[in-house]
Amino acid sequence: MINKDMLIGEILEINPKYAEILMEAGMHCISCPMSAGETLEEACMVHGIEVEEIVKALNEAKLDD
Repeated sequence: MINKDMLIGEILEINPKYAEILMEAGMHCISCPMSAGETLEEACMVHGIEVEEIVKALNEAKLDD
């Protein structure tokens, strides 16, 4: 389960296709080296995105491995 305290890098290691969801939400900087060490909650705050909505979207995503 994805949670708001996970690092962006950790989330993308679980499944790189999560990048699609993050980018659709407005996080276009996920390839930035700084983002790998940033928590999902921190990234959402910077981009003005509701963290719980992203957590829900990531956990409900049906992505092919």
